[in-house]
Amino acid sequence: MKLRVLNVFPETVSDGFGIRFAVYFSGCSHRCRGCHNPQSWDCSAGEELDDALKERIISELQSNPILDGITFSGGDPMFNPEEFLKFLKEVKSRTNLNVWCYTGYTYEELVSDSERKLILKYIDVLVDGRFVMSKKDPRLYFRGSSNQRILYLKNGKIVRDSKPEAEC
Repeated sequence: MKLRVLNVFPETVSDGFGIRFAVYFSGCSHRCRGCHNPQSWDCSAGEELDDALKERIISELQSNPILDGITFSGGDPMFNPEEFLKFLKEVKSRTNLNVWCYTGYTYEELVSDSERKLILKYIDVLVDGRFVMSKKDPRLYFRGSSNQRILYLKNGKIVRDSKPEAEC
């Protein structure tokens, strides 16, 4: 199954620290009640991430000097781990940008899955966990519910489990 891109935001400040380039993939099996992006659940939505779209994204990343990094969201980027890993490795090697990734899986679920565990080596910040409506908190930075964590990674290992100090 090919990765499909639902949306691209060339400059956003809502998907991690700084000015970020965000790619939202389609496909998500979590189907969290209250999800802010339910149209992304459909794995056939959006545009196929073919070679031309990959090159366009990487070219935009390389040519925008104000970017602090790239963020992958969705849907769930981990929905199609094999294809996401290929794309992520290419983006990281060609841009060396800081990478944030949002996923409904927990870190513990990812490290127990041999395919998804490999992806973590290329991610600098992981926002993990399903959105839980009863834990929704609009005062949180970069998360929708209080069960979700912002995890700083190095070579796939957690180096800091952090919530931004100054929540709204």
